[in-house]
Amino acid sequence: MPNKVRAAITGVQGWVPEDRLTNADLEKLVDTNDEWITSRTGIKERRILRTPGWATSDMAAEAVKGLLAKTNTTPGEIDLLIVATVTADMVFPDTANTVCDKIGAKNAFGYDINAACSGFLYALATGSQFVANETYKKVVVVGADMMSSIVDYQDRNTCVIFGDGAAAVLLEPRRDGTGIQDFVLRGDGAGREFLHMKAGGSKRPPSAETVAHREHFVYQDGKRVFKFAVEGMVSTVQEILRRNHKTIDEINWVVPHQANMRIISSVAEHLHFPMEKVMLNIQKYGNTTAATLGLCLWEYEDQLNKGDNIVLTAFGGGFTWGALYLKWAL
Repeated sequence: MPNKVRAAITGVQGWVPEDRLTNADLEKLVDTNDEWITSRTGIKERRILRTPGWATSDMAAEAVKGLLAKTNTTPGEIDLLIVATVTADMVFPDTANTVCDKIGAKNAFGYDINAACSGFLYALATGSQFVANETYKKVVVVGADMMSSIVDYQDRNTCVIFGDGAAAVLLEPRRDGTGIQDFVLRGDGAGREFLHMKAGGSKRPPSAETVAHREHFVYQDGKRVFKFAVEGMVSTVQEILRRNHKTIDEINWVVPHQANMRIISSVAEHLHFPMEKVMLNIQKYGNTTAATLGLCLWEYEDQLNKGDNIVLTAFGGGFTWGALYLKWAL
């Protein structure tokens, strides 16, 4: 249906901090080494935000500013801005409205989506509906996380994984058959047992006790998460292919959440999809949570052609997971 209105990505931009935290740096903090980290995660370094006074909204604002300049869009043209994040500047107000203020988007409203590592996928699916339904013409979706703010640098199982970064895309209507074709989103709240942050919410508000017990950091049961992540991403990609009558051979690129190289490799293997067509940047940035999918699109943009079939897939704490199928519009 070429005349159907679809939300298409008409621009993509990433932003990462300059400071690098290498595996050699981590060797000085915890009992680990480069071989152990690389063999288990595929990560060599990650970016850490150390600019005084900066937070997630600042990284998001930098990504959006770059996006607007790249697409010749003024801040006043933005109708809606959605930020996917688990590291909001504050409990409230939402980070999206803060970003709108920092970039001068006076005509936009915004809100946050918290779906952990699946956040960008959820936000992209949500934002696309406003465009496909012809409610808005210019929607910006941002994935941004300052994971260094909630990582325990005394826990070698988690501190080697995460980094900071942001990525933004512009969604606009297209009638040429390109754009977001379909998505499958899933969730299972029972998964919160295996991947969560114990304190800081209404269940365990911040206190001297929660701080003393180091409960304001990411907790992860790696083995359980690995199993569920592979199963979740593979099953939703397969469902997307079935629903859209596509074979895996017709997909030009798979964009998986950059959680762990072994998870990514396992997903590709189960899908019988060649690794050379899997977008990867985990070795440079680690797991930037909601930013990973956008950062991949940004880095691979010059390898993409109009009409390419691209499948994004992610899995996050909660549990949340899903897949999204789009035809590249640029």
